[in-house]
Amino acid sequence: MTATPAGACRITPISNPVSGSLTARDHGLRTCSLAVVWAALVLAGCSTTSGEQPAAAAQAKDDVGTVLQLDVDAPAPLDDLLSRHLGLARVNRQARGEKLNDGELERLVEMTPAEARALLETEGYFNADVKAELLPGDSPRVKVSVVPGPRVQIGSINFQLQGPAQADANAGMTQALIARSGLRENFSLQSGQPFRDSDWGRAKTAAAAGFRAQGYLEAQWQDTQARVDLGPHQTDLTGTLTSGPLYRAGALRIQGLKAHDAVTIQNLANFGPGVPATEDFLLDFQERLQRSGLFDRATVTVAQRAEDPASAPVNVRVTERALQDATVGVGISANVGPELTLEHVHRRPFGYAAVARNKFDIAQKRQKWEGELSSHPLPGLHRNLIGGSASREESDTDTVTSASLRIGRAQETVNISRLLFVEAVRSLTSTGGNITDSASALSLQYHGIWRKVDDRLSPTKGHVWSAQLGVGQAHSDPGGNGPFTRLYARLNAYAPIGNWYGQARVELGQVVVKGDVRVPESLRFRAGGDESVRGYAYRSLAPTVNGVQVSGKVLFTASAEMAHPIAASVPGLMGAVFVDAGRAAQSWKGLRPALGYGAGIRYGSPVGQLKVDLAWGEEVRKIRLHLGVCVAF
Repeated sequence: MTATPAGACRITPISNPVSGSLTARDHGLRTCSLAVVWAALVLAGCSTTSGEQPAAAAQAKDDVGTVLQLDVDAPAPLDDLLSRHLGLARVNRQARGEKLNDGELERLVEMTPAEARALLETEGYFNADVKAELLPGDSPRVKVSVVPGPRVQIGSINFQLQGPAQADANAGMTQALIARSGLRENFSLQSGQPFRDSDWGRAKTAAAAGFRAQGYLEAQWQDTQARVDLGPHQTDLTGTLTSGPLYRAGALRIQGLKAHDAVTIQNLANFGPGVPATEDFLLDFQERLQRSGLFDRATVTVAQRAEDPASAPVNVRVTERALQDATVGVGISANVGPELTLEHVHRRPFGYAAVARNKFDIAQKRQKWEGELSSHPLPGLHRNLIGGSASREESDTDTVTSASLRIGRAQETVNISRLLFVEAVRSLTSTGGNITDSASALSLQYHGIWRKVDDRLSPTKGHVWSAQLGVGQAHSDPGGNGPFTRLYARLNAYAPIGNWYGQARVELGQVVVKGDVRVPESLRFRAGGDESVRGYAYRSLAPTVNGVQVSGKVLFTASAEMAHPIAASVPGLMGAVFVDAGRAAQSWKGLRPALGYGAGIRYGSPVGQLKVDLAWGEEVRKIRLHLGVCVAF
């Protein structure tokens, strides 16, 4: 077979006249019709007569008239393809009302079958029967009749790899093996599919991009070929990809810093020299910069055509966020009533590489302050922190006042969040104005969140695990002193089910303690209300001691929900149905889950999330409204 220069067009018969095999070089099927189309358009645009007056010519330019009528008799969607792209279809626009000479029209009609066959070949029809005839009548009218014949199917697909990646793969290098296997395994076309030239072109582009995403930034197709055999109506696809060298990350080139330190970005990079510059590597680094809370925008790229691909500079461009900002939110919740939130963030207090956050939550049934001072990211994506909280929370039977202080170390990655800290907690529980319970504790706590979801903010597929482990010493009155262990786990799962969005939750907790020792309220459990068991009052599903509701040592809740868009024009508006169950108790033996179920509406508005549920509480035999809305500004 004769080699074809890049960009050239060739469909040449090969030695098999019985089967009618053809060979199409890269982009050949798409480009071969260009010369025919161009000739048709030139002919159509050259019909202006020299005797036309200037005024008439100006009028023709502004008013596109009908020069000829084109009728295409072909199966859909081929009729639309030909009606839009044949040269005859463009005559009216090119001629702008000027009549064609008989010779010009005849030449256009004569060229149409070849032009139509070239267009049909891009859709996989290589044996089409096309006829074009000029119909009699006062005005020009051309009919194009098409019998497309059988469509070519994709047969075998074979690719060859050349360059350093092939040598790296033969040497067992992981990155090269992943890239080489992905070249074929992730190719979007499969054997047995109908052949379309546009699909072939897109598949090659995506395959090369996927190979480059593995760190071979100069990878490109050296040669591709679609070999068409009209006997079995099959095309075999082949190609040779030249990889170029594997790019590895070198020094950072940082632009855009004003208030913050370059070492912060170096810590967020979290890689050493020589790491393969894959697309995932760059995107993860970029996401860490954006999620750090220090920057409005961040882009990360690797310098291509670097002098030394083994140590290619990594370009980082950032735009810093304002050093301070404040957020005010207003809303209402069935759990705590009308609510006002105030939050202030300072990203470099007193010039230190740290972030200070303070948040006040003021509601009818809850008043709470939370504060934290944490360092900018350190090596290993760690942060040191000190924080505290104070709160007052009311339920139907009691009021709990608590305070805490913690010192610890956190680590945030794309899918995992970890927090290890020492915490001191004290709480007071009062009923009718009298203190009924006092407890304090000093503990070592570990909290972790493991995510595998399609979207962190609004997941529709995947799952999120949360787990907490705490050990410490507690003092309570009544109750005395003693050690304790606190265990907690929660699983949220998301999955699309047909046109519905499903989600489920399971939550378990237990405090292990000897005798009558009681841990502080914030370390124990209650259930009921929104995000727990709907159909019941907030924190109302808890054990009762001497007629007074208290927090429990064990917790179980579960929920299942299905949501569906109400209107296609407003995808953010959804209707939902759900069922919840759960309770807090003093022991697993005494735990009897309460059941609640109902329906609701979800709306993700540009100014905030709206959630409205009507739930029936099986135990209380009542319908309860659960409303949650918050608008931040």
